[in-house]
Amino acid sequence: MGFENDGWDDNKTKLFVGIAVGAALGIGIALSRRKRTRWDSAKDLTQRVASRSDDLAESTRDIVDRIKTIYEESRKVVEEAGELWSHGRKLVGY
Repeated sequence: MGFENDGWDDNKTKLFVGIAVGAALGIGIALSRRKRTRWDSAKDLTQRVASRSDDLAESTRDIVDRIKTIYEESRKVVEEAGELWSHGRKLVGY
């Protein structure tokens, strides 16, 4: 006398299945109408980077040189500040 439920008697289940099928169809249609795939976009990007690799290398080299200069100047400022600090302590008597 058991009542067997096959899972389709509940309206919530039918609603969720309907939503899932509709979403799957919508995504499928949207993907099928895409003009360019991600792979094509990635290939184009790598080709653009490769064609401009000389400019990129030169710009990177320039940035590294600037950072090197900033580091060296900052190091000099710190050394001079340390010397001034030591000289000031000597004048005060510490």
